Formats: sequence, C-alpha cells, structure tokens
Amino acid sequence: MLFNSIDFAIFLPIVFVLYWFVFNRNIKIQNLFLVVASYVFYGWWDWRFLFLIALSSFIDFFVGILLSKTDIERNRRRLLLVSIVANIGILGFFKYYNFFYENFVTAFTFLGFSIKANTLKIILPVGISFYTFQTMSYTIDVYRNKLTPTKDIIAFSAYVSFFPQLVAGPIERATNLLPQFYRTRSFDFDNSKEGLRQILWGFFKKVVIADNCAEIANLVFNNSADYSGSTLLLGVICFAFQIYGDFSGYSDIAIGTAKLFGFNLMRNFAYPYFSRDIAEFWRRWHISLSTWFRDYIYIPMGGSRGTTWRKIKNTIIIFTISGFWHGANWTFIVWGFLNAVYFLPLILTDKNRINLEIVAKQSLFPTLKEFFQILLTFLLTLVAWIFFRSESLMHAFVFLKGMFSVSLFSLPHFSGIGRTVPIAFLLTFMIALEWFNREKEFALSNFGANRTTLYRWSFYSLIVFMIGMHMQTNETPFIYFQF
Repeated sequence: MLFNSIDFAIFLPIVFVLYWFVFNRNIKIQNLFLVVASYVFYGWWDWRFLFLIALSSFIDFFVGILLSKTDIERNRRRLLLVSIVANIGILGFFKYYNFFYENFVTAFTFLGFSIKANTLKIILPVGISFYTFQTMSYTIDVYRNKLTPTKDIIAFSAYVSFFPQLVAGPIERATNLLPQFYRTRSFDFDNSKEGLRQILWGFFKKVVIADNCAEIANLVFNNSADYSGSTLLLGVICFAFQIYGDFSGYSDIAIGTAKLFGFNLMRNFAYPYFSRDIAEFWRRWHISLSTWFRDYIYIPMGGSRGTTWRKIKNTIIIFTISGFWHGANWTFIVWGFLNAVYFLPLILTDKNRINLEIVAKQSLFPTLKEFFQILLTFLLTLVAWIFFRSESLMHAFVFLKGMFSVSLFSLPHFSGIGRTVPIAFLLTFMIALEWFNREKEFALSNFGANRTTLYRWSFYSLIVFMIGMHMQTNETPFIYFQF
C-alpha cells in the first residue's frame, strides 16, 4: 500500500479511529491491532511475503529469550549467529542470489569455462532490507546487554512491522521504539498537529518535487547518448532532488503518521544538501542507515582508531557495504566506494567532525566560504548520484564522459525543456523554505507559531493546492521501495 494512494487515504483514517476509540482501553489489544493493521498494510502488495516478516520476527524474538537464559559467551555468540545468518540469509537469497550467480558465471566464462546460466525469477519483497536490519539491531543489542529482551511477542511483532516505517524506514532501534509499545499512550492533540504538518510537507516533497523532477531525470538518463553535457547535468540535478524529495518525503510521512498514533520515530534527514563536506552529508542523509552501519559494523571493526591503514580500510569497507545494501548492481558498489574516496581526505586530516552544527546557525545567510563548501559538496554528490541512477557501469561512464565535454557550457536542450521553468520555481520554493527553517526538525515544524490563524491556514491551503495540482492519476512508487 502506497502512502500516495487512495487505498492509504481510506486505510489511515479507519486505523486511526479504531486505534484511539475502539481498542484504546487495553495496551495489549491496541498493540495487537497495530500488528493486524501493519500486516494488512504490508500484505496489500503480496500477502505471501507476510510469512517472511513473521519468520524474521519469531526467530529474533526467541533468540532474544534464549540469550537472556545463558551467560556462557560461546552459546551467546551461537545464538547471535543464528539471528544474523537467518536474516542475512533471507535478505541475501531474495536480493542478491541472481547477482552472485550471474557474476559467478561471468568469472568462469572469463577463465574459459562454459557454464549455463539459470537464474531464478525472484520477486524482491518490499522493505526487506529495512525490517531485517531492524530485527537484527534487537538481537545485537540484547547480546551486548544494552537491552533487556522482551517476553511480549505482540509488542515485539508490532515493533518489527509498525506500518508507518515498515517499508522504507527510518530503520528503528529496539532501544528507542520497542519500549514505546510498553507504555500506555494517550492522544496528544499538539503532537498530532505536528504530525499532520510533517505528513503535509512529506507529500509536498514527494508529489510536487520528486515526481516532477523524475520526469526530467528519467528522460535524460534513458536517452543520455542524445543530449549535451549541460542537459546531462540538468538531468542529474533533477535526479538529486528527485531522490531527496522522494526518500525524505517518505520519511516525513512515516514520522508524521507515527506521531498520530503516539509514537516518536528517529529523524532520518536533516537538510543534507546544506552540508559543507561529505562527512556532514552522511550525518544528515538517511541517518538511520548511516548510524546503523556505524554502530553495528564500523565501530566493532575499530572505527577510526588505530593505524592510518585501518582507518582507510574501515572507511572503504563500510561505504562499499552501504552501497551493496542499496542493490545488487555494481553501480551501487561503485557509488559507495566513490563516497569512501570523498570521505578519506577528511578522515586522514582529522576533519571529518568539524561541521557538526547546521550551517550558518542563527545567521540569515552562509558566509562565502560556506556557500562554496556547500556547492562543492553538492557537485561531488551529483557525480556519485550518476552511478546510483545508471543502469550499468558502462552507462555511468558514458554519461560522465558526455557531461564533462565541451557541450557542458552550452544551453540545455531537450523535448521537455519547457518543464524546467515551473520545476525551478518549485525547487526554489522548497529550498528557501527549508533554508529559513533549517534549525527545525522539518520545514513546517511549528510553522507560523507567531502568526495569525489565517496566515497559517492560507499557507497550508497553498501547499495542499500545489499537491492537488501535481498529483498524478497513476500511483508513483517511492524509490527506496526497490531496496
């Protein structure tokens, strides 16, 4: 079920009313209702995949119980291994089987051996990369004694399958979200209003920004050999804002929806395109995944401690894994590796944590130095996005060659050039609103608190009008559903 669908527009109010006015007397019944609602939400795509999320939930729930019953380190490691192998095994089969098999065949063909390729027609379950990482965080934290294992399977199942963030995150930690299912929840009108504002802003970024930018990005990337360097640059800029509006828009809708039900999810985006270096970018982009890799892989490997070689090795490994997490294609691996290359100078000069606060805090505009830092970081990110969006490495390299040609200094020209003017206006509107509200959690957070009711509702009506004007008749899936 898509957030931007009629189905969800009917589903959400029904679940909201039943949750607060029918099943609100008993927290266990309320949690059970959330599990049922979440399974309906997820099963709307394909009910068969409900068995996978149920299997992952049961395995990690019982691993947590067994971990609490033994202090023998060898047994605890074996139990943790069961959880990791089960989750990575499920994820690996559905997401990476054909990738490894095809590359295995290619490698042996290169060596002179002929192997008949018989790949499987595997359908990738929506959101599998997200909920497997979420359940693994639970067993790892229990193993580390950072979390007391739950004996409430309903609460745990609700934690794993919580429908607002089930499909594309944020990837929640059990230490944050699971305890919220133990507490009695009461309706908070102010928190719900904030949730509605965040949902509204998420829909604006998805429907008005991402879906419009997608039209140009898809046209340019699908016909890149026909266009000048300036047109290719325009295409990748549109993709940069498409993926930002699409993914951060989903996160805003998810976090806002959770607030309607009395839950607080972690922030997943913090204005990443205002970053002054690539390290700051990764502290602000897909925060839940970046911190997951940091806490569960990077730091256990030694992090930034030790020799210079270890710092380089750990940085390359973590970014390459991050790239591979996004998809079974060499383009994602190169995308991750390229970001590691960007990151290395900051690690080696110990400047990776110099920009911890939002740019130009308590100032209206950035300094000239900060402006050029933001511009350089954005340009580096654009080059990396080319690999992320391209169908193959060859496509990416041809795209780069075409973009960095003499025609880069010509005027863009393609069949949809007329669409760029209104899109530029919409992008300027979004960027300005986010810039002037960059110290808030999201652009509409507590919007117009010192303004009149008429001012606030006029602005909300404008946002709703723009969403209605740009809403497409066909459902447009979110980009990260494929991951």
